Amino acid sequence: MNYFVATILMKGKKEEVAIYAENKKQANDYAKIKYNGIIIKVVEGQEPFDAKFKRVKADVLKNFKKAKIKPDAQIAAIRQLAVMTNAGISIYDSLSNIAEATDDENLKLVFSKLADDINSGHALSSSMENFRFELGNLSIAMVQLGEKTGNLDESLYSLANMLEEIRANVIKFKKAMAYPRNVMIAMAVAFTILISYVVPQFKSIFESLHATLPLPTQILLMLEFLFNNYGPYVLGVLFASFMTFKYLINNYIHIRFAWHKFLLKTYLIKSLILYATLSRFTLVFSELVRAGIPIAEALDTSIAMIDNLPLKEKLLSVRSTVEKGGALHQGLADTGLFENMIIQMISAGEEGGALDTMISKVADYYKMRFDAIIDGLSEAIEPIMLFIIAAMVILLALGIFLPMWDMGNAVHGRS
Repeated sequence: MNYFVATILMKGKKEEVAIYAENKKQANDYAKIKYNGIIIKVVEGQEPFDAKFKRVKADVLKNFKKAKIKPDAQIAAIRQLAVMTNAGISIYDSLSNIAEATDDENLKLVFSKLADDINSGHALSSSMENFRFELGNLSIAMVQLGEKTGNLDESLYSLANMLEEIRANVIKFKKAMAYPRNVMIAMAVAFTILISYVVPQFKSIFESLHATLPLPTQILLMLEFLFNNYGPYVLGVLFASFMTFKYLINNYIHIRFAWHKFLLKTYLIKSLILYATLSRFTLVFSELVRAGIPIAEALDTSIAMIDNLPLKEKLLSVRSTVEKGGALHQGLADTGLFENMIIQMISAGEEGGALDTMISKVADYYKMRFDAIIDGLSEAIEPIMLFIIAAMVILLALGIFLPMWDMGNAVHGRS
C-alpha cells in the first residue's frame, strides 16, 4: 500500500488527510467515500516516520488482536441482511444499517468496510475475502453461491441456519467439556497448593537424610523450586511460547500444515476434526448441487471453506479427478476419507440422476456422526482425565512417603 495525502475542502476549510491505497485513483475514490467534502487534490507523499512506525506495529500485532465476530451477532446480522435483501433493499444500505445498529464492535467495523467496498463497485463475496478470518469460510462460500445463482437472500437464510447449527454444536461441545474441565482445574489448583506450601514443609526433612532421594521426590523438589522461585517467569515463558506458536501457525503455511496433520493423528481430536469437516463440506456441496451449480465449481466453493489443510489437499484431488472427466464417486473414493457405503450412495445418485438428494443424505449422515461424537465426548475424555489425576496423586504420594519409609527403615535398622 502506498501513502497519499488528500487535500479536502470541508465546511469552508482545507484539511489534509493521510490515505493508504494501491494507486492514486483508489486513494481518490476512498477519499470521496470516507470524507464528506470537495476533493481538491490527491498526491503521493513520503510517509512520516511516526505513521510508518504505527503501521508496522499494527501489522506485527494484527495477528494477536484480530477476533472473530461473536456467533450470535453474526447470525442475527446474516438474518437481517437476508430479510432486507429479500425486501429489495440495496446491499449497501442493508450493510450500513446493520453496522449502525449492532453493538458488536468487530461486526460494526467489518460491515462498515464491506459497505464502503460495495459502494466502490466490488462484489460482496470479493469484499468478504478481506475478512475471511472474522467472517469464516462458510459465510464466504454461501455468499458466492447466492451471487452465482442470483438468489442471495435464499443463500443468506441457509447460511444463517447453518451457522445456528454450528453454534448449537459448539454449545453442546462446551457443555460436554464443562465437567472434565472443572475437575482438571480443581486438580491443578490443588496440586499447585501442595507443591507451593506442603512440599516445602518436608524439604528440610528430606535434606537432613543426606541420602539419594527417589526420582518422584526429586521431581517434586524440582517443581517446588521452580514454582516458588521462578513461578512468574515460567508463566511468562509459557505465554510467550504460546503467542509465538500462534504467530507461526497464522503466518507460515508449512507450519500450519504440519500442525493440522498432527491434530489428525491425535486421539479424539482427529475424529472431531474429520467429521466436522466432512459434515460442513457435504452440507455446502449439497446446497450448491441442488442449486444447479456445476460439480467442479461446487467443489471449488465447498473446499474453500475447509480449514484443515491436509483434508483440504485430499479433497482438492476430487476436483482434479472431476476436471479430467472422472466420476465424482471415484474421486471421493481416492481420498480415503469416505466409507464404502457413502461411495456407493453417491455412485447410485450419479447413475440415477439424483445426486443432490444422495449428497443431502450423506450430509445428514455425517451430521449424525458428528453429533454422536459430541454427545459421547465427556465419556471419551474420562480415561485421559483419570490417568492424569492418578499420575498426580501417585507422584505426590510416592514423592512424600518413599523418603519417609526409607527413613523409618533406617531408624528400625539402627535400633
